[in-house]
Amino acid sequence: MNYEEAGVDIRRKAKVLQAATAAIKATYTPEVLRGIGAFGGMMEASRLKDLAQPVLVVSTDGVGTKTLLAAQTGRWGGLGYDIVNHCVNDLLVQGAKPLFFLDYIASARLEPEVLGMVLTSLAQACQTVGIPLLGGETAEMPGIYREGGLDLVGTIVGVVDKAHLVDGAKVQPGDVLLGLPASGLHTNGYSLARKVFEGWDLEEPRPELEGYSLANVLLEPHRCYLEPVSRLLEAHIPIKAMAHITGGGVYENLPRALPEGLGAELQSGSWPVPPIFRLIQDRGNIAPNEMYRVFNMGLGYILVLDETEAQKVVSLLPEAQRVGYIMDQPEIRVSGLS
Repeated sequence: MNYEEAGVDIRRKAKVLQAATAAIKATYTPEVLRGIGAFGGMMEASRLKDLAQPVLVVSTDGVGTKTLLAAQTGRWGGLGYDIVNHCVNDLLVQGAKPLFFLDYIASARLEPEVLGMVLTSLAQACQTVGIPLLGGETAEMPGIYREGGLDLVGTIVGVVDKAHLVDGAKVQPGDVLLGLPASGLHTNGYSLARKVFEGWDLEEPRPELEGYSLANVLLEPHRCYLEPVSRLLEAHIPIKAMAHITGGGVYENLPRALPEGLGAELQSGSWPVPPIFRLIQDRGNIAPNEMYRVFNMGLGYILVLDETEAQKVVSLLPEAQRVGYIMDQPEIRVSGLS
């Protein structure tokens, strides 16, 4: 027997990686010393010398079962943006800017066309935010993954000067919550969404979705908040805390940004909820609180500021909407749910 008969084709993977080399190398910044092909990617730490007390911030996450919808529809081109943007947003919560990104792609069988599209989208997403795709791993593991499935995971490293860390320590009752809109489900809640729409035609235009298909809406890439939030940080707006609303919705993610003993009330109706969430709730007969526990409900990112600074942010970022306030009770609630 040989390795290929056992289900792993090393040569096929090598050919795909070679084909994607140009796209990956296009992400390299002048600080990159070694990248694709090396046992470990290498990057000069020269960017850290301008910081008085550089703090490294690291995050790892995955795209989850959104990959199954990509497989079902053949639409793989957005997944790289999903994982890169998700990871960038996680760093941004603490005021950090990304330095470099690493990927992990695994399946029972790495199809060359699919792997090529995913690698290209990863490279394009990294290039968009100005960081190198410094390394990664592709693995065929028959028996671990089911046929047709694909696992996509990313690790990101960023940096922030210690004096500019955003840690929530100064949050007080009465502070204002400003929400930035999501582009859709982002990368969370897909197991429930897929269950609700099981057996549906994903490509059919739907009036409930303003004429878009489920495939269009559900596979819309995760939004990156680096540009708008960087605009505020560079304007020296004193943001007290930030929350990236991912798995667990507002109920689980907002408390991670707040000091112990404080909570928040979000006012339902103070921001537009995209039609896809209404459709999921209606067709799945899902309780409102469960929707807010699973999905971002149109709020992809939340900023916490005092009243005066909140008014400045709205003038700088018209898309930012007042969605609630901090309260001196350790709970998260959404008022106005029916």
